[in-house]
Amino acid sequence: MVIDMSFLASPARRRRATLAATAALATATTLALAACSSSSDGATSTDGTTGASGSCPTKPVDVVVSVDQWGDLVSQLGGDCTNVTTVLASSSVDPHDYEPSPADAVKFTKAKLVVVNGADYDPWASKLAASSAKSAPVVDAGKVVGAADGANPHLWYSPDYVTKVSDAVTQELETLAPDAKSYFEQQRSKLTQTLQPYTDLVAKLKKEAAGKTYGATESVFDYMAQAIGLVDKTPAGFARAAANESDPSPADLKDFQNVLADKSVDVLIYNTQTEGSIPEQVHQAAEKAGVPIVDVTETVAPGASSFEDWQVSQLTALAKALGVDA
Repeated sequence: MVIDMSFLASPARRRRATLAATAALATATTLALAACSSSSDGATSTDGTTGASGSCPTKPVDVVVSVDQWGDLVSQLGGDCTNVTTVLASSSVDPHDYEPSPADAVKFTKAKLVVVNGADYDPWASKLAASSAKSAPVVDAGKVVGAADGANPHLWYSPDYVTKVSDAVTQELETLAPDAKSYFEQQRSKLTQTLQPYTDLVAKLKKEAAGKTYGATESVFDYMAQAIGLVDKTPAGFARAAANESDPSPADLKDFQNVLADKSVDVLIYNTQTEGSIPEQVHQAAEKAGVPIVDVTETVAPGASSFEDWQVSQLTALAKALGVDA
């Protein structure tokens, strides 16, 4: 099969990367996530594909998911009644810059359902779905929640958006495999129960930490901060530069350093997958001022066994930084 990939060419963006030392751990994380899905929701192979284990009342639905932030959730929602392939299941790859291979295009040709983040985060996946999986419905998280291109694309950090996208995926699965409707309903309820520690932590932080302030090296965590009720004190110029994936001006960097030196924020949210001297300088300024630092990641963190494990770990660290008993 020969597939024309030339239409996917796009300008390179500033790359975010996990340090090379974590690459092996990232691979181990992918396998750990697979093992988790296998033990609870179906058999899983090391290529990121979840296969049916026999309890599904009908033929499993082949699903392709663009990124791991949604991949684990889709696997839990589909269980034995889906074969889920996540294209990017490694924290060492930047979804913005990813250039899919012909093998990735082949994966899409087998899809009966495609799940993408949208909001201009993974446009390569939407293009592959349109060219290689024309008959498959697409759950575009950005469209589900009403996030237009140019909006903050880190939609999985919003608890409300996680709920809406999960509901949309379940609805599509029920349409594609109506004989398994009750099974998918059970899986959706099971996910709600699984996410309860995450949901409870968000509620606790909202009750006890709303109104506290934060600065952030990037907008990765902003939806969660908004859900909790934190107030963003990141200097506007610095935030704009980060959103545009460009370096802030010396004045913008100095503004951020002053905010930290004055302890005008209660916590610094630091994306550990961002490379470069500027975020390092911000981190150093927070350390010098004694401002608590909470590490977050854009993709599922190495060592996390599931989406909820990843999120709960970060929320627990945030609670500790803000003096909330978690």
